[in-house]
Amino acid sequence: MTTSKRRIRVALVGATGLAGQQFIAALSAHPQFEIVALAASTRSAGKTYRDAIRNDNGAVQWFTSIALPERIGAMMVEDAEKLDATKVDLVFTAVEAGPAKLLEPIYAKTTPVLSTASAFRYEDDVPLMLPGINMDHAKLIETHKEKRGFKGFILPNPNCTTVGLAYSLAPLHRQFGVKRVHMVSMQSVSGAGRSPGVIGLDIIDNLIPYIPKEEEKVQKETLKILGTLKGGAIEAAPIAISCTCTRVAVIEGHTEAVHVELAREASDAEISAAWRGFGREFVSAGYPSAPPALIHVHEDPFRPQPRMDRDMNDGMTTVIGRLRRDEHSPTGWKYVLVSHNTKMGAAKGCILMAEHLVAAGYIG
Repeated sequence: MTTSKRRIRVALVGATGLAGQQFIAALSAHPQFEIVALAASTRSAGKTYRDAIRNDNGAVQWFTSIALPERIGAMMVEDAEKLDATKVDLVFTAVEAGPAKLLEPIYAKTTPVLSTASAFRYEDDVPLMLPGINMDHAKLIETHKEKRGFKGFILPNPNCTTVGLAYSLAPLHRQFGVKRVHMVSMQSVSGAGRSPGVIGLDIIDNLIPYIPKEEEKVQKETLKILGTLKGGAIEAAPIAISCTCTRVAVIEGHTEAVHVELAREASDAEISAAWRGFGREFVSAGYPSAPPALIHVHEDPFRPQPRMDRDMNDGMTTVIGRLRRDEHSPTGWKYVLVSHNTKMGAAKGCILMAEHLVAAGYIG
């Protein structure tokens, strides 16, 4: 792995929100990236970060598992609309799709932008990448820059529910071919962000059977991630995917029950071996945020469970279990997975992708 000879200067946009806080936690002791600018909406601009996240009762609303770094707490928050991206090497954005649609092209005129927003996920010239799965799609960045007249680029990460499914399918599609998938998700409340008083009242003693636009996102994104780069565009994978996405009373970690029909017969040992061996070359590159393995396979039929498995390798590993044949199909299989929606599925997954792009020469 090649590494940058100097620290990569980072601006974080959307710094005061929950996703922004996850970026701060993951970057606080990062060996390559240094946060030099924080930006948010006009109501937070001009305040120290600590004051910007203080509510009307005086409580500092910092929600991650690490203490708010003193240096970050004392930094001044800039207006996101006035951020000068030329002063940094990289911009991470953690804002909603609407603001992202307006702000990210402005930053990308000069500077690479890695985003948690959905604003550009479905554009033909924008790759949708997951660490270790489709690194060759980075070649589309040059087409993207040329088409839009950017010196930088926009690279969004996938929806957090897409992440675990894509990791579980990628080795199977690569080795056996995948024809058809049906997935039912049981998604944690943290995937909905923080809406004080509302989510708690809705989810206690309950299950929400519908998450607006989630199923469409997962289906479309998975096919793009598993697709093939041809002639300056991504040809979607020829897989029939159907999803039902639900919300359950779990704080973090998305659980998914998957039924998959392969293109050819395979044994349970072959499938488990494909999962266990997946991404070895990528993780061996030594990126700071990379886990020892992208996928872990449980033999215990009572695993995975979100409370017990979401934090494996600091939430950067997709955990799979309950692999068994579908008795109604000779090439059908069923399994359950758990993926950490706010780590690999959000900020830290975005940071891992940035580490790869630094090593590949796209950033720095």
